[in-house]
Amino acid sequence: MTTVGVEEEYLLVDPVLGLPVPQAEKVLRSAGLTDLVGGQEVQFELLQAQLEVATPVCAGLEEVGGHLLRLRYAVGLAAEAHGCRVAAGATPPLRGDGPVAVTDRTRYRTMLAQAPQLVAEQLVNGMHVHVAVPSREAGVQVLNRLRVWLPTLTAMSANSPLWDGHDTGFASWRTMIFNRWPVAGLPPYFRDAADYDRRVGRLLECGLIADTGQLYWQARLSERYPTVEVRCPDVQLRVDDAVMLTGITRALVETALGEAAAGVPAPDCAPELLRAGMWHAARHGLSGTLIDPGGRRRHAGDVLSRLLRYVAPALDASGDTGEVTALAHRLLRHGTGAERQRAALAAGGLRAVIDLITNDSTMP
Repeated sequence: MTTVGVEEEYLLVDPVLGLPVPQAEKVLRSAGLTDLVGGQEVQFELLQAQLEVATPVCAGLEEVGGHLLRLRYAVGLAAEAHGCRVAAGATPPLRGDGPVAVTDRTRYRTMLAQAPQLVAEQLVNGMHVHVAVPSREAGVQVLNRLRVWLPTLTAMSANSPLWDGHDTGFASWRTMIFNRWPVAGLPPYFRDAADYDRRVGRLLECGLIADTGQLYWQARLSERYPTVEVRCPDVQLRVDDAVMLTGITRALVETALGEAAAGVPAPDCAPELLRAGMWHAARHGLSGTLIDPGGRRRHAGDVLSRLLRYVAPALDASGDTGEVTALAHRLLRHGTGAERQRAALAAGGLRAVIDLITNDSTMP
């Protein structure tokens, strides 16, 4: 069974006002988490009102879910001890009058000098799924086959409809914010690993990115681990939705590995259609239509069903079929995080949204 690891980013917010608060250092130092992942399980992020947690390498989805619950609970307790709450929303419903301070790290100060307005608006939180691959060459072949499904994953995970106190009209506003960086969005097609490394090298040589951490593609090769890192999902309100997305992502990677080994060509989809399809997914989530991997506009539920059929053999092989399909069907019935936030806004205003994204963060 292919191993996986998950990273989640959270906001720290004032429990009454719902505004981001720069308490990351205090929360991190009192969370009491151990060094299970070759680094801290809870880590600083770009802005001082954000934290990132990382699971150890996991073999099964039950293990992933257990670690995410443990990490969310530990960070949540530490946040409450310092007068704030953890919010599992991919954008803050409110931002306040001034920018949140940047974490005092050389890399982050460099980014602030490079793009001050983008950094000021980078209060966005994602979920990153690392799936093991046997080599960088295999990883590139996975990227080439995975990219056509990234809009579907984005739509399924959409959890960022609000910004500055109003509905943006987008299900994943986080996706639109990230697309403004020099290297962002859907990864291009690469001939092989050498092509990937050569093109990344040129970006570094030209100074367009300071390091490979600024490859903000929605899927990329990890430089730290022997994995493909899928970065398009918004952070999820609930752990079980994060588990579902992890299971589907792993199944996509395993399916792509099998196709590459069998010599099945990577899907051929025009880059402008893929890019527009991603925009459409961020705009609508699962509430309308999606552009399927063949470039056709279809009902979102039909595209999700096609995805589940496509990865069904991999889900069966890992024993994840029952759990993943049940959670995917629940998603279609009850809606994405974006839809739940909008329902809360309609029912109880911003106060209800703040309660939703802070209270649901430690729910299974």
